[in-house]
Amino acid sequence: MSPVLFRGWGEAVDGPWPDVATVVDHIGVPHLVVTRHALIRRLLTDPETFRPDNALDAVTPIPVAALRVLAGHRFRLPPTLANNSAASHPEIRGIVADALHPERVAAQQPWLTDLVRHRVARLAATLDVGEPVDLYAELAADLPLLVLARLVELPDAPVGAVKDFARAALELFWAPLDEARQLALATEVGRFHTVLRVFAATGGGLAARLRAAGHSPDVVVGALFFLLVAGQETTSQFLTLLLHRLTGEPTVRAGLRSGEIAVADVVEEGLRLEPPIVTWRRVAAVDTTLGGTAVAAGTSIVAWLARAGRDPELLAAPDEFRPGQRGSRRHLAFGAGPHRCVGAQLARMEAAVVVAEAAPLLDGVTVIRPPWCPDNLTFRMPDAFVVRRG
Repeated sequence: MSPVLFRGWGEAVDGPWPDVATVVDHIGVPHLVVTRHALIRRLLTDPETFRPDNALDAVTPIPVAALRVLAGHRFRLPPTLANNSAASHPEIRGIVADALHPERVAAQQPWLTDLVRHRVARLAATLDVGEPVDLYAELAADLPLLVLARLVELPDAPVGAVKDFARAALELFWAPLDEARQLALATEVGRFHTVLRVFAATGGGLAARLRAAGHSPDVVVGALFFLLVAGQETTSQFLTLLLHRLTGEPTVRAGLRSGEIAVADVVEEGLRLEPPIVTWRRVAAVDTTLGGTAVAAGTSIVAWLARAGRDPELLAAPDEFRPGQRGSRRHLAFGAGPHRCVGAQLARMEAAVVVAEAAPLLDGVTVIRPPWCPDNLTFRMPDAFVVRRG
């Protein structure tokens, strides 16, 4: 198993790598891995040469038995957002972007601040009596989903069921798996896909706007599917990873307390050094070159976003957490170009609220269980983050 394709963080980010390298994955498929910021930005901003068509392809080919399960639930992922290079993309993206408009996002901030403040007070009381708390499960896990539901009027499904579905989808499409696990995941993803299909046909909010624009039921379901996965799960992952990082950055926490360090700068440096999405894929549409390397049409290309954030040509201290340093905001955690993350403003707002309200919790704590991330091409997926005072 390649350490870069399935362990795109940790030591692999810091070690020596060429600008462009061919890496063979767990099933013998070669991929061109691109590591430099400038090359990745070119890759993402040129959708004619480097198409997004393979963005949602399963890393481990799905076996017939699992495909039958998905087909039984009428599961389909037509080109909608991340994997859409067709003429329909700008309109679909525009409808989703309007639902996540910065003014609508800003309107959610007071509600979210109040919710986080109440949770932090409860967690502080637990820590004060010497009990451990899980900052993933008890603070970060469901916050982005609750905000997203208010913005786009998502189906009224139990939070736990949506989170389980989202994580199952991230594993099914982006992890190295055996057939038994694929079958189990296909069952879970397919079952929730049925719920989405009903909502796509009858729901209000974003679903209704997509229907009114004349988009097919499959497109409406596909847009909702991607939002439920990328629009909230990645942010809860980032919140967990950033809080964990801040436990080891006492100087940054002191700067936040004194006001010498801005919350927004902490968020950007966190996105640069602890991105929840470590890679993204493209496929070469034509014969071309990248960094002097010949790239044949049809080549799978892996953009190593986490590595790009540590490019020494980008900033002076690429491996240090220095909020506000020159170049910090040039990270590619949200991608670039016409497929740049449509929820970037939402993720930033949520992270800013959590940093402002929860950073004081981290003073004097000991990490009992750091976040653990399973093998995955693209997503980090931390499962817990347990701390105790003293």
